[in-house]
Amino acid sequence: MSAIETPTGDELLKALAALGNPHRMRIVAALHEGRNYVSRLAREIGMSRPLLHMHLQRLEAAGLVVGSLELSDNGKAMKFYEVAPFALTLTPQVVARAAETLTDQEPVSSPPSSATQERRQREPATGDDGASARAAPRDEKEGAT
Repeated sequence: MSAIETPTGDELLKALAALGNPHRMRIVAALHEGRNYVSRLAREIGMSRPLLHMHLQRLEAAGLVVGSLELSDNGKAMKFYEVAPFALTLTPQVVARAAETLTDQEPVSSPPSSATQERRQREPATGDDGASARAAPRDEKEGAT
C-alpha cells in the first residue's frame, strides 16, 4: 500500500485486519521508535519470538512493516524490522471506493484462537434447542419401519 494513493479494497482489508489486533498495534508502536531486530523486540514487548514472527508476517503482508536480513559483526544472521511509511484515512467515501475494487467478497476474519479450537473440540455441537447436533448412529431396523 502506498502512502499517497487511496488503497484498494483488498489493501484496506489487509491493513485494517493487521491493525485490528492489539499485539500488532503494540509492535507497530514499538517499531515507530526505530528499527529493531526480532530477539530484542521480543524482549522489549514481552512476547515469544515465534508469536512475534507470526504477527510480523501479518504486518509485513499488509505492507505496514518491512523486514530485512542482515549479518552482525560476528556473522550471525539477524532479521531487522521497521515501519513502512503509510497513512490511512478512513472516510465513507474512501471505504466506498475501496469496496468497488474488492476481489474477494468474503469478509476477512482471523482464524479462531487455539483455545477456541480446543474448546470446540471438547464441547458437543448443539442445535438451537440445545440438543446435540451430532447424528447418533441409526439402528437399521429403526429406519426400516
